[in-house]
Amino acid sequence: MATRMRTIRALNSWIFGKSAVHEREIVMHRGDREVASTLTVPRGRERPRPGWIVLHGMTRPGRFHPTLLRFCRALASTGAAVLVPEVPEWKDLRLEPELTLPTVRAGLRTLRQLEATDDGPYGLIGFSFGAPQVMIASAQDDIAEHVAGTVGFGGYCDIGRMVRFQMTGEFEWNGVAHRVRPDPYGRWIMAGNHLVSIPEYQDAKDVAHALRRLAMEAGERRILAWDPSYDVLKEVLRRGVTPDRRWLFDVFAPLSDRKTDPKQARRLAEQLAEAAGKASPLLDPLPYLSRIRPPVHLLHGRNDHLIPYTETLRMAEAFPREKSVETTITALLAHSGDSSRLSSVRAEISEGLKLARALSRVLAIA
Repeated sequence: MATRMRTIRALNSWIFGKSAVHEREIVMHRGDREVASTLTVPRGRERPRPGWIVLHGMTRPGRFHPTLLRFCRALASTGAAVLVPEVPEWKDLRLEPELTLPTVRAGLRTLRQLEATDDGPYGLIGFSFGAPQVMIASAQDDIAEHVAGTVGFGGYCDIGRMVRFQMTGEFEWNGVAHRVRPDPYGRWIMAGNHLVSIPEYQDAKDVAHALRRLAMEAGERRILAWDPSYDVLKEVLRRGVTPDRRWLFDVFAPLSDRKTDPKQARRLAEQLAEAAGKASPLLDPLPYLSRIRPPVHLLHGRNDHLIPYTETLRMAEAFPREKSVETTITALLAHSGDSSRLSSVRAEISEGLKLARALSRVLAIA
């Protein structure tokens, strides 16, 4: 009954965007630097509450992303304390997974020191890029002993498959091939960080810089990255690239009325994924899944154009058979695109109930 009431409060807050919560800024000591964090708690009498740590994704707004804020307020409305640490490097669109563990450890120390929270264990949630990262964190013994459960929203499992999707829109599941229009934001970030990690493109810093600049602009505008409004900026950035490398920029960021050669895109996807994995092994969550002890909940939007939902199915399948993993694929969640247009009222009710059941299971963690 208690979990049901908490679920109703969370859904009510999420749907109507109103929550009786209080937010305050706190400084968290990560080890290498001090980072700002947001603590959200229910209004009312202070008392020890269950705690959650939420990691944001690779996004310019960081912990202030509107969807993330709305989710954290809904979570806090259930009677929990929700801590969202800023990862400044991720906000700057730098793929630095090495910062996950010190961030989570600092978050756990902070929750244990707060009068508003109980002694744990706590829930750990990751969105997008943060989703596979919380899986890696939960595989560390010193973190796992303080984690009641781990939740991933919209994450990836296989970096090679993810990059191929970002470049081509191609993905498959159970031998069935699919293709959708990919959100180019993801490939701009990947190339902005690791294009120069490919041996034959190690001098292409101008291309990498231009693509990262494009991704930052998309993150700040919060307009879909395939929108024609970016064409003017693409042309400006392209002119700043060495002429003999402009073809490479065009593969990643063609004008909205043009398409990339599929063979060229697939080859670059393979090279980029391999180079990124070698340069930053902590981008790959697969080696850590068998070591995760806390319960795991995975959620993904079926209409996701940035990371396909099959990546969450793949992650669930990659866990050892004896590991219980709750998985929810719903049309009501997505990184980009319109996930709200369902075919009928019946479909909306069905998807809403599915999401409510998943949220109820998540809330039972802490």
